[in-house]
Amino acid sequence: MKPTPQNIFSGAAAFLTLIIVLSSFVIVDAGYVGVVKRLGAVQPDYLPEGFHIKTPFIEGIQEFDVRLAKVQTIAGASSRDLQVITTEIAVQYSMIAELTPMTLQKIGTRKIVERTLIEPAIMESVKAITALYTAEQLITQREEVKNKIQDRINSFLNETLKEKQLMGALAIANVAITDFDFSEEFNRAIEDKVRAEQEALKAKNEKLRRVTQAEAAAAEKTLAADAKAYEIKVESQARANAIQLEAKALKDNPQLIDLRIAEKWDGKLPKFSGGEAIPLLNIDNLD
Repeated sequence: MKPTPQNIFSGAAAFLTLIIVLSSFVIVDAGYVGVVKRLGAVQPDYLPEGFHIKTPFIEGIQEFDVRLAKVQTIAGASSRDLQVITTEIAVQYSMIAELTPMTLQKIGTRKIVERTLIEPAIMESVKAITALYTAEQLITQREEVKNKIQDRINSFLNETLKEKQLMGALAIANVAITDFDFSEEFNRAIEDKVRAEQEALKAKNEKLRRVTQAEAAAAEKTLAADAKAYEIKVESQARANAIQLEAKALKDNPQLIDLRIAEKWDGKLPKFSGGEAIPLLNIDNLD
Protein backbone atom coordinates (compact mmCIF):
# COMPACT_ATOMS: atom_id res chain seq x y z
CA MET A 1 0.00 0.00 0.00
CA LYS A 2 1.48 3.34 -1.05
CA PRO A 3 1.81 5.80 1.89
CA THR A 4 -0.29 8.89 1.52
CA PRO A 5 0.97 12.41 2.33
CA GLN A 6 -1.23 12.39 5.39
CA ASN A 7 0.41 9.22 6.70
CA ILE A 8 3.86 10.66 6.07
CA PHE A 9 2.95 13.83 7.92
CA SER A 10 1.53 11.86 10.85
CA GLY A 11 4.64 9.73 11.09
CA ALA A 12 6.91 12.77 10.96
CA ALA A 13 4.85 14.51 13.63
CA ALA A 14 5.00 11.45 15.88
CA PHE A 15 8.79 11.20 15.40
CA LEU A 16 9.22 14.90 16.13
CA THR A 17 7.06 14.59 19.23
CA LEU A 18 9.21 11.68 20.44
CA ILE A 19 12.37 13.72 19.96
CA ILE A 20 10.85 16.65 21.83
CA VAL A 21 9.79 14.42 24.69
CA LEU A 22 13.23 12.79 24.93
CA SER A 23 14.87 16.22 24.84
CA SER A 24 12.66 17.53 27.62
CA PHE A 25 14.36 15.70 30.51
CA VAL A 26 17.83 14.75 31.65
CA ILE A 27 19.23 12.34 34.26
CA VAL A 28 22.33 13.50 36.15
CA ASP A 29 24.46 10.56 37.33
CA ALA A 30 25.55 10.09 40.95
CA GLY A 31 28.74 11.98 41.78
CA TYR A 32 28.01 14.61 39.11
CA VAL A 33 26.13 17.89 38.86
CA GLY A 34 24.55 19.31 35.75
CA VAL A 35 25.53 22.74 34.46
CA VAL A 36 22.74 24.26 32.39
CA LYS A 37 23.56 26.06 29.14
CA ARG A 38 20.69 28.05 27.66
CA LEU A 39 21.45 28.86 24.05
CA GLY A 40 25.14 28.52 24.96
CA ALA A 41 24.98 30.80 28.03
CA VAL A 42 25.88 29.16 31.35
CA GLN A 43 23.12 29.49 33.95
CA PRO A 44 24.03 30.23 37.59
CA ASP A 45 22.12 27.30 39.10
CA TYR A 46 23.30 23.70 38.84
CA LEU A 47 21.30 20.48 38.70
CA PRO A 48 21.97 17.89 41.41
CA GLU A 49 22.02 14.18 40.60
CA GLY A 50 18.68 12.68 39.53
CA PHE A 51 15.87 13.37 37.05
CA HIS A 52 15.25 16.91 35.72
CA ILE A 53 13.02 18.66 33.16
CA LYS A 54 14.63 21.04 30.66
CA THR A 55 13.59 23.10 27.69
CA PRO A 56 14.17 21.03 24.55
CA PHE A 57 16.50 22.47 21.89
CA ILE A 58 17.03 25.55 24.07
CA GLU A 59 18.85 24.16 27.08
CA GLY A 60 21.77 21.78 27.15
CA ILE A 61 23.19 20.04 30.21
CA GLN A 62 26.91 19.45 30.78
CA GLU A 63 27.77 17.11 33.61
CA PHE A 64 30.53 18.12 36.02
CA ASP A 65 32.29 15.50 38.16
CA VAL A 66 32.40 16.60 41.82
CA ARG A 67 33.86 13.40 43.26
CA LEU A 68 37.32 13.20 44.86
CA ALA A 69 39.96 12.97 42.13
CA LYS A 70 43.73 12.85 41.91
CA VAL A 71 46.23 14.83 39.90
CA GLN A 72 49.67 13.23 39.81
CA THR A 73 52.61 14.98 38.23
CA ILE A 74 56.42 15.07 38.28
CA ALA A 75 58.21 18.30 39.14
CA GLY A 76 61.91 19.01 38.84
CA ALA A 77 63.64 21.40 41.24
CA SER A 78 66.93 22.21 42.95
CA SER A 79 67.55 21.82 46.66
CA ARG A 80 69.28 24.40 48.86
CA ASP A 81 72.59 22.58 48.38
CA LEU A 82 72.05 22.65 44.59
CA GLN A 83 71.13 18.99 44.19
CA VAL A 84 68.75 18.23 41.32
CA ILE A 85 65.61 16.67 42.78
CA THR A 86 62.78 15.10 40.79
CA THR A 87 59.64 14.96 42.92
CA GLU A 88 56.49 13.00 42.16
CA ILE A 89 53.46 14.65 43.75
CA ALA A 90 49.88 13.42 44.02
CA VAL A 91 47.14 15.95 44.89
CA GLN A 92 43.65 14.83 45.84
CA TYR A 93 40.96 17.44 45.28
CA SER A 94 37.27 17.90 44.58
CA MET A 95 35.12 20.51 42.87
CA ILE A 96 32.51 22.44 44.88
CA ALA A 97 29.07 21.86 43.30
CA GLU A 98 27.69 25.36 43.93
CA LEU A 99 30.53 26.96 41.97
CA THR A 100 30.68 24.54 39.04
CA PRO A 101 28.61 26.82 36.72
CA MET A 102 31.00 29.77 37.20
CA THR A 103 34.01 27.45 37.05
CA LEU A 104 32.86 26.12 33.69
CA GLN A 105 32.19 29.66 32.51
CA LYS A 106 35.51 31.23 33.62
CA ILE A 107 37.97 28.35 33.46
CA GLY A 108 36.43 25.36 31.68
CA THR A 109 35.88 21.67 32.24
CA ARG A 110 37.54 19.64 34.99
CA LYS A 111 40.37 18.56 32.69
CA ILE A 112 41.09 22.18 31.85
CA VAL A 113 41.03 23.07 35.57
CA GLU A 114 43.65 20.37 36.23
CA ARG A 115 45.86 21.39 33.29
CA THR A 116 45.71 25.18 33.70
CA LEU A 117 45.30 25.57 37.46
CA ILE A 118 46.27 22.57 39.61
CA GLU A 119 49.36 21.34 37.73
CA PRO A 120 50.99 24.82 37.59
CA ALA A 121 50.26 25.21 41.32
CA ILE A 122 52.06 21.92 42.01
CA MET A 123 55.08 22.86 39.86
CA GLU A 124 55.49 26.31 41.43
CA SER A 125 55.01 25.02 45.00
CA VAL A 126 57.46 22.14 44.69
CA LYS A 127 60.19 24.41 43.31
CA ALA A 128 59.64 27.05 45.98
CA ILE A 129 59.65 24.65 48.94
CA THR A 130 62.41 22.34 47.66
CA ALA A 131 64.78 25.31 47.47
CA LEU A 132 64.43 25.81 51.25
CA TYR A 133 65.88 22.39 52.20
CA THR A 134 69.02 20.43 51.55
CA ALA A 135 68.68 17.10 49.76
CA GLU A 136 69.22 15.23 53.01
CA GLN A 137 66.59 17.32 54.83
CA LEU A 138 64.05 16.54 52.11
CA ILE A 139 64.34 12.90 53.19
CA THR A 140 64.63 13.30 56.95
CA GLN A 141 61.93 16.02 57.17
CA ARG A 142 59.57 14.58 54.58
CA GLU A 143 56.36 15.24 56.54
CA GLU A 144 57.25 18.89 57.12
CA VAL A 145 58.12 19.34 53.45
CA LYS A 146 54.81 17.80 52.41
CA ASN A 147 52.81 20.11 54.69
CA LYS A 148 54.61 23.18 53.37
CA ILE A 149 54.02 22.11 49.77
CA GLN A 150 50.31 21.62 50.51
CA ASP A 151 50.08 25.07 52.14
CA ARG A 152 51.84 26.60 49.14
CA ILE A 153 49.50 24.88 46.68
CA ASN A 154 46.46 26.14 48.61
CA SER A 155 47.88 29.65 48.64
CA PHE A 156 48.59 29.54 44.88
CA LEU A 157 45.10 28.24 44.07
CA ASN A 158 43.35 30.73 46.35
CA GLU A 159 45.21 33.64 44.80
CA THR A 160 44.33 32.53 41.27
CA LEU A 161 40.70 31.76 42.10
CA LYS A 162 40.32 35.08 43.90
CA GLU A 163 41.32 36.91 40.73
CA LYS A 164 38.55 35.08 38.86
CA GLN A 165 36.02 35.53 41.69
CA LEU A 166 35.94 31.77 42.25
CA MET A 167 37.16 31.54 45.85
CA GLY A 168 36.37 28.10 47.25
CA ALA A 169 35.72 26.45 43.89
CA LEU A 170 38.33 23.77 44.69
CA ALA A 171 38.96 21.83 47.88
CA ILE A 172 42.40 20.22 48.36
CA ALA A 173 41.96 17.06 50.43
CA ASN A 174 45.54 15.83 50.60
CA VAL A 175 49.00 16.19 49.10
CA ALA A 176 51.31 13.17 48.98
CA ILE A 177 54.97 12.99 48.00
CA THR A 178 55.06 9.64 46.27
CA ASP A 179 58.74 9.71 45.30
CA PHE A 180 61.98 11.68 45.57
CA ASP A 181 64.53 10.98 42.83
CA PHE A 182 68.07 12.32 43.29
CA SER A 183 71.05 12.55 40.98
CA GLU A 184 73.44 9.59 40.67
CA GLU A 185 76.20 11.56 42.40
CA PHE A 186 74.01 12.25 45.42
CA ASN A 187 72.84 8.63 45.59
CA ARG A 188 76.46 7.46 45.62
CA ALA A 189 77.31 9.99 48.33
CA ILE A 190 74.41 8.70 50.46
CA GLU A 191 75.54 5.10 49.96
CA ASP A 192 79.13 6.00 50.95
CA LYS A 193 77.88 7.84 54.04
CA VAL A 194 75.68 4.92 55.10
CA ARG A 195 78.54 2.48 54.55
CA ALA A 196 80.92 4.65 56.62
CA GLU A 197 78.36 4.91 59.43
CA GLN A 198 77.85 1.15 59.41
CA GLU A 199 81.61 0.51 59.56
CA ALA A 200 81.99 3.05 62.38
CA LEU A 201 79.16 1.38 64.29
CA LYS A 202 80.75 -2.02 63.73
CA ALA A 203 84.11 -0.76 65.04
CA LYS A 204 82.39 0.82 68.05
CA ASN A 205 80.58 -2.43 68.85
CA GLU A 206 83.82 -4.39 68.50
CA LYS A 207 85.60 -1.99 70.83
CA LEU A 208 82.75 -2.24 73.32
CA ARG A 209 82.90 -6.03 73.12
CA ARG A 210 86.64 -6.06 73.84
CA VAL A 211 86.30 -3.58 76.70
CA THR A 212 83.50 -5.67 78.17
CA GLN A 213 85.58 -8.83 77.91
CA ALA A 214 88.59 -7.09 79.49
CA GLU A 215 86.44 -5.74 82.31
CA ALA A 216 84.94 -9.18 82.87
CA ALA A 217 88.39 -10.76 83.00
CA ALA A 218 89.64 -8.08 85.42
CA ALA A 219 86.57 -8.56 87.59
CA GLU A 220 87.14 -12.30 87.58
CA LYS A 221 90.77 -11.82 88.67
CA THR A 222 89.69 -9.39 91.37
CA LEU A 223 87.15 -11.89 92.68
CA ALA A 224 89.78 -14.66 92.65
CA ALA A 225 92.28 -12.44 94.48
CA ASP A 226 89.64 -11.44 97.04
CA ALA A 227 88.74 -15.08 97.56
CA LYS A 228 92.41 -16.04 98.02
CA ALA A 229 92.99 -13.15 100.41
CA TYR A 230 89.95 -14.17 102.39
CA GLU A 231 91.14 -17.75 102.48
CA ILE A 232 94.57 -16.67 103.72
CA LYS A 233 92.97 -14.41 106.29
CA VAL A 234 90.78 -17.22 107.57
CA GLU A 235 93.69 -19.66 107.69
CA SER A 236 95.91 -17.11 109.44
CA GLN A 237 93.19 -16.37 111.96
CA ALA A 238 92.73 -20.08 112.56
CA ARG A 239 96.48 -20.61 113.05
CA ALA A 240 96.67 -17.62 115.39
CA ASN A 241 93.76 -18.95 117.39
CA ALA A 242 95.37 -22.40 117.53
CA ILE A 243 98.70 -20.95 118.65
CA GLN A 244 96.95 -18.84 121.26
CA LEU A 245 95.07 -21.84 122.58
CA GLU A 246 98.20 -23.99 122.61
CA ALA A 247 100.21 -21.28 124.37
CA LYS A 248 97.51 -21.02 126.99
CA ALA A 249 97.51 -24.79 127.38
CA LEU A 250 101.30 -24.86 127.79
CA LYS A 251 101.12 -22.11 130.30
CA ASP A 252 98.50 -23.94 132.31
CA ASN A 253 100.25 -27.35 131.95
CA PRO A 254 104.06 -27.15 131.55
CA GLN A 255 104.32 -30.95 131.30
CA LEU A 256 102.58 -30.68 127.92
CA ILE A 257 105.94 -29.59 126.46
CA ASP A 258 107.53 -32.87 127.46
CA LEU A 259 104.55 -34.67 125.89
CA ARG A 260 105.00 -32.85 122.56
CA ILE A 261 108.74 -33.72 122.61
CA ALA A 262 107.93 -37.32 123.36
CA GLU A 263 105.45 -37.44 120.47
CA LYS A 264 108.13 -36.27 118.08
CA TRP A 265 111.00 -38.46 119.55
CA ASP A 266 112.07 -41.41 117.38
CA GLY A 267 113.46 -43.40 120.31
CA LYS A 268 117.14 -42.66 119.64
CA LEU A 269 119.25 -40.79 122.15
CA PRO A 270 121.67 -38.15 120.92
CA LYS A 271 125.33 -39.12 121.18
CA PHE A 272 128.35 -37.03 121.94
CA SER A 273 131.93 -37.81 121.05
CA GLY A 274 133.70 -39.52 123.93
CA GLY A 275 130.63 -39.81 126.06
CA GLU A 276 127.48 -41.73 126.53
CA ALA A 277 124.03 -40.89 125.34
CA ILE A 278 122.32 -38.23 127.33
CA PRO A 279 118.58 -38.41 127.69
CA LEU A 280 116.78 -35.46 126.17
CA LEU A 281 113.89 -35.47 128.64
CA ASN A 282 112.90 -36.91 131.93
CA ILE A 283 110.71 -39.92 131.26
CA ASP A 284 109.56 -40.02 134.82
CA ASN A 285 107.83 -36.71 134.36
CA LEU A 286 105.46 -38.30 131.84
CA ASP A 287 104.02 -40.77 134.33
